[in-house]
Amino acid sequence: MRPRFVNLSILLLYLSVCAAAPELLAKKKDNAEAGPNEHKRAVHALNRLSFGARPGDVQQVMAVGVDRWIDQQLHPEKISDSTVESRLQPLRTLRMSSREIMEDFPDGQMIKQVMDGKRSMPSDPARRAVYQVQIARQEQKQERKQEEKKTQLAQNDVPASSGPAGDQGAKTEQELAAAAAEKSDGTSSSGASGPSGTMSPSGTMSAGDAAATQPPVVEARLTPEEEAEARRREDRLYADLKVQGLIDLPPDERYKKVMAMSTAEKVAFADSLKGGKGQDFLAGLDPKQRETLLAMNNPQQVVVEELSEGKLIRAIYSERQLEEVMTDFWFNHFNVFVGKGPERLLITNYERDVIRPRAMGKFEDLLVATAKSPAMLFYLDNWLSVGPDSQQALGLPGNPGRGPYRYPRYPAKRKANNGLNENYGRELLELHTLSVNGGYTQRDVTEVAKVFTGWTLEKPEDGMGFKFDARKHEPGPKMVLGHKIKPKGEDEGREVLHMLATSPQTAHFISLKLAQRFVSDDPPPALVDRMAKTFQKKKGDIREVLSTLFHSPEFWDDSTYRSKMKTPLEFVASAVRATGADVEDAMPLARQLNNMGMPLYGAQPPTGYSMKADTWVSSSALLTRMNFALALAGGKVHGVKVDAVQLAGGPPAPEAAVALSTIETKLLADDVSKQTHDSIVAQMTTPPASPAQNKESQGNKDPQNKDSQNKESQNNKDSQNKDSQSKNPKPKPPDPSTIAGLILGSPEFQRR
Repeated sequence: MRPRFVNLSILLLYLSVCAAAPELLAKKKDNAEAGPNEHKRAVHALNRLSFGARPGDVQQVMAVGVDRWIDQQLHPEKISDSTVESRLQPLRTLRMSSREIMEDFPDGQMIKQVMDGKRSMPSDPARRAVYQVQIARQEQKQERKQEEKKTQLAQNDVPASSGPAGDQGAKTEQELAAAAAEKSDGTSSSGASGPSGTMSPSGTMSAGDAAATQPPVVEARLTPEEEAEARRREDRLYADLKVQGLIDLPPDERYKKVMAMSTAEKVAFADSLKGGKGQDFLAGLDPKQRETLLAMNNPQQVVVEELSEGKLIRAIYSERQLEEVMTDFWFNHFNVFVGKGPERLLITNYERDVIRPRAMGKFEDLLVATAKSPAMLFYLDNWLSVGPDSQQALGLPGNPGRGPYRYPRYPAKRKANNGLNENYGRELLELHTLSVNGGYTQRDVTEVAKVFTGWTLEKPEDGMGFKFDARKHEPGPKMVLGHKIKPKGEDEGREVLHMLATSPQTAHFISLKLAQRFVSDDPPPALVDRMAKTFQKKKGDIREVLSTLFHSPEFWDDSTYRSKMKTPLEFVASAVRATGADVEDAMPLARQLNNMGMPLYGAQPPTGYSMKADTWVSSSALLTRMNFALALAGGKVHGVKVDAVQLAGGPPAPEAAVALSTIETKLLADDVSKQTHDSIVAQMTTPPASPAQNKESQGNKDPQNKDSQNKESQNNKDSQNKDSQSKNPKPKPPDPSTIAGLILGSPEFQRR
């Protein structure tokens, strides 16, 4: 997608205002008495509890009543969300279990198990096609490695130069060929004739004899790797031609033709789907057919893309907006990274079955669910953690009885194992509950890590689910935060989680993070304290804590209005919602987030993404946002349709002043500063520079041409006045898409 750039002076003004402190932004003041009016309260509630207002949302919230609308959002189970569910229907992986995802979209380990005979080849034709292509690619990789190894060995076998004492040195191809020719016809290199050789009277060799003794021409031969690559290029070319021949067939017939291909043809076909032409071939296929063909190219990428699409579709279209905001908040709080091995196959279940159902429930329930989640166990490596004195570490057999295992008095030989892993113990204390200033020590981290030894995966090769393995668990009592944890296996972990979930430090830390998300980067301490008291009184009920927050005077204070900088996700989702865009393909939006530095599920550290402004405010970041805003409003984002003329009050397209006023009202609820308004007017009324003006501007840069430029300017003054219409183009009619793009990129829209 090629970005559209605005006038440089206007863009620089926007960047400087966007980067300024919130208090420098000029805001429209209410004429009402002290306290926000209902309209402003509705705008503020939508900005904070949702991913932004859609056309007509402010009026609907006012009709329902702001307080009642907030109460509805706090109880999402009472809100119908059929629209978003219908949009999510084609994304089949969002409804699959982890096992189904792994079987339908295998990773390298699963493919290898089938190749080694440890798993059977699927009988389902769609699955079978995916496995066939992946196995063929694995075999190609192995062949390339073997060919490279053979080439390397052959190069190593070439005799090196011998020592100087009478040994023959290495010869070039031409020298070896000449020697062979000499040997065949008996002619020596010194000119002496052999039994069948002849010499001219002058002592020189005849032309015919010279030609006969020339070294033979050595034909250039391809290496095995080059030959294999040539074959692959030929196969891809053939596949491209075949795709072009099939693309005009009905979708079902097109799919059947691909399924009937040989494995080699399928491999080449899968490669040919890369790029834009693949989208044309996939058009019209049902979800399973489309997923199958995409999975032939990259199985796991299908899962990741559908996961990203689902998140964006929910953020843009869900009526349960607060639930989506809180799901995003908690995923970020209990972050896992999609780029870590098979993690990408586990995140769908993690977000759908662990985070979302508990986003408004009890914090302790959410804490326990994340601790047992395969995604978290794998991400922080707790599934590998083994107690240093556990049965597995000591090499002792399992305990067949029900009572506690009695360890022998003699020292046992320790087996090699992964050892104690403190990753989860540290992040549990620092990021999930108490905070970095929560009063724990390194000893507490180690003791918590021992408590959670044995919390592992039931089938590590599949990531199927939680399992407590007593043989990995560290025996004996532990001391955590001054509390003695008695030996009781898995229940030790439950006891520690309960202790942390009910800690006053945890109540304060979670309340602080919620206040930072919904109020300001530096929320009032009094508000955080009240929220923490509710947290403790209501036993970590998230809904009650949010209710305290939303009904606080600090939440509604004028200083909080449009003061929070949007993260890239919030900005992209709010821009699409504000324009009323129709999203047919959400992946281009996900790629925009990559450009803005916030790939979905792509935060590698356990801290997740920052919610504070200083992370997202920079000249380059704001320029990227502006270019996206202009591209979105101009219909340049593939798969996303925006009707800018309708947004401006048309059709037909209204006059400039009317279009600007209408779009300002729809996108910003009239909260437009004079700076922003004047900047857009200047952009609308500035005519484009003519070629002559551009040339003159370039010439003015040379001080030596100053006198001649003045004379030329004086001589051409009269002619320019007479023919100004031909040399100076008139301002173009206002483009609603440009107006909308500038407003979406404005300082006011950047904040919520």
